Amino acid sequence: MWVDGFWAVVLLGISMLGGAAGERIGPWAAVIPVTLLLSLVVALRRRMPEKMLVLAAAVGVAQLITDVAILPADFAMLVIVYTVAAEGARWASRFALVAGLCAAPLAQLRWSNEQTGVAGDIALAVLQTVPFALAWVLGDSIRTRRAYFAQLEERAARLEKEREAQSKVAVAAERARIARELHDVVAHNVSVMVVQADGAAYVLDAAPDQAKKALETISSTGRQALAEMRRLLGVLRTGEHQEAGEYVPQPDVQQIEDLVEQCRGSGLPVDFKVEGTPRPLPSGVELTAYRIVQEALTNTRKHGGPNVGASVRLVYFDDGLGLLVEDDGKGAPHELYEEGGFDGQGHGLIGMRERVGMVGGTLDAGPRPGGGFRISALLPLKPAH
Repeated sequence: MWVDGFWAVVLLGISMLGGAAGERIGPWAAVIPVTLLLSLVVALRRRMPEKMLVLAAAVGVAQLITDVAILPADFAMLVIVYTVAAEGARWASRFALVAGLCAAPLAQLRWSNEQTGVAGDIALAVLQTVPFALAWVLGDSIRTRRAYFAQLEERAARLEKEREAQSKVAVAAERARIARELHDVVAHNVSVMVVQADGAAYVLDAAPDQAKKALETISSTGRQALAEMRRLLGVLRTGEHQEAGEYVPQPDVQQIEDLVEQCRGSGLPVDFKVEGTPRPLPSGVELTAYRIVQEALTNTRKHGGPNVGASVRLVYFDDGLGLLVEDDGKGAPHELYEEGGFDGQGHGLIGMRERVGMVGGTLDAGPRPGGGFRISALLPLKPAH
């Protein structure tokens, strides 16, 4: 506002000095208001560009009517055409272009020079139209450039938000994966240790050999749990390169038989069968299959009650791997396998569904007809690379 006001004062002073020097530009009663209004156009061009454009057009028409010849203050028309093209509304920009292209021909018709002739008048009109066209083109290019930079800034802001959202999703997925792994490791191994500890305490005096065997199972199970916990901690330690062999590898389908033997050793009868032709599986499917069987047998041990038995079936289809784990116990409470559990429980089945969903499979968990509990899953089978 202050800068535009300064140039308006300069323009007003130049126009007044030209009139005082004796130049014949028109009646002073019309020259003074025209000069003041055109100076006002320059002063307020940024604050209200559309209104100043209309004012400049009205002043130009008044000049034609009152016979006020072209004067230095008319430079304000070029300025307002540029301003509206750069910052004004679209309708105002189009109006400024049309008015600017018409200004020079109208002025030449109003104050034609008899000495130049028609051809000279046309040449002068074209020559005087060029500054208006250039002013509008310059302003419109500035508008386009600003819109382009604004679009770039908006796009950068949007990409930044998308990156933040993707980072949050990745963090949430990683936390869920770690939670699943911790649950599988802790729930299974600790439940085995608890069962063995209870059995050892029960037969400690009557059958010390059985108590000793139970304590050995507790020891080996604890070591296995520690090894898997170290593997998980190794994954969490970013930037550290662990030596090969320090952590046990991810469990796979081949280790399900060892898992079944471990459950049998802890007192849970398990019938294990493999149907179809075993074949290589993607590592994600291998781990998912192992964890499903592990969690299912853990739930059998926790909720099946006394004298419970279980069966595990692995079926290799042409396009998938089928898992079926059943027990003949009393089954888990309804709340543990519906709607995500209650009171912070039921995370094992939630983890199963997440694992199966990650490999594109299906899972069905619920009570078995005739008593007990059944977990069945179908995992897509793709060649391992």
